[in-house]
Amino acid sequence: MILLDKDPGYRQCALTVMDNIADPDISFDEKGICNYYYEYQKAQAENVLTGEAAKKKLETLVAKIKKDGQGKRYDCLIGLSGGVDSTYVAYLVAQHGLRPLAVHLDNGWDSELAVKNIENIITKLNFELYTLVVNWEEFKDIQLAYLRASVVDIEVVSDHAIFATMYKLAKEHKTGYIISGTNIVTEYIMPPSWLYHKMDFANLKDIHNRYGKMKIKTYPYFDFKKYVYYSAVLKLSPISILNYVPYNKQEIKELIKKELNWRDYGGKHYESTFTKFYQAYILPEKFKIDKRKAHLSTLICSGQMTKEEALRQLELPLYNPKELEADKEYVLKKFGLTEKEFDEIMKLPIKRHQDFKMDGHLKEKYMNLLRKTEPFRRAVKKIVSK
Repeated sequence: MILLDKDPGYRQCALTVMDNIADPDISFDEKGICNYYYEYQKAQAENVLTGEAAKKKLETLVAKIKKDGQGKRYDCLIGLSGGVDSTYVAYLVAQHGLRPLAVHLDNGWDSELAVKNIENIITKLNFELYTLVVNWEEFKDIQLAYLRASVVDIEVVSDHAIFATMYKLAKEHKTGYIISGTNIVTEYIMPPSWLYHKMDFANLKDIHNRYGKMKIKTYPYFDFKKYVYYSAVLKLSPISILNYVPYNKQEIKELIKKELNWRDYGGKHYESTFTKFYQAYILPEKFKIDKRKAHLSTLICSGQMTKEEALRQLELPLYNPKELEADKEYVLKKFGLTEKEFDEIMKLPIKRHQDFKMDGHLKEKYMNLLRKTEPFRRAVKKIVSK
């Protein structure tokens, strides 16, 4: 049964809007403050720099990227979805005189507005764009497998593909710098049970083997063997540049609107029609998850919003009824599903990602054995090249 605010078992954090609906990971202290508030404060203290420390860190980082990129076509890579975070990363990279290759995943779900935003960004900043256009039938088959598996994080299918592509391109262009839009102050809070590890190809492959109908031939993947090679030998890892600059979401939206002709999508990650439908319909209807709680709670913790403002936003419907009708019709048609078939999928018992194969134990063993020495990297390189 869904817990409601009138339910005697319902609890909401005293400071944020996180609650115990569909969240087995939440806990509260004697003051009624949830664990996410304290976890955020710790993460911010450890990872977010301000003032001269942030300025010095960014200057040092930019100087190193430029130096290592001398003689190369690009000195770094950036992912570009057209959303706020990736757009601001593109703007910052340009402001600091870096020469990125912008990478975009065209998975068949881009909204017209997303395409226009990306065009404006690339044109205004004079960046080169690499667009990976996936094989739609194959990609669709993997997404449908996730729907039929009844696991929570269907977005793994897109995220895994873009990460695998970014690392592959970093290797090809010989750059160790992938500049990411991930950050603490606008997106840190997220219950572990609401998502899954994006890089676990063993999990993806097992889900697809059980529920898919096609063979994976062209889908970009990042298995454990590649994980070892890229992390130990090439030493590639994303850089969260937004943790080194002031990042107020609303102020940045106004900035990129003015400088890059950017237009708002009306929701986090709503640049994708499927992501919008997934977050605003599938998650709340099937899993009882409203991701706005996590997004708004992070903004509360970073001082960009009051709890009262967040509560008012949560009172708004997740979907405009007409938009929901149109989006549902579009998504089902694109998937080749009847409404009856989709309803049956929505009623399937929920499964955990952990009910399928995982590569976490391999990564744990690898991290325990990893020693950052040249002989070790040479040994790993020899192993993975076989």
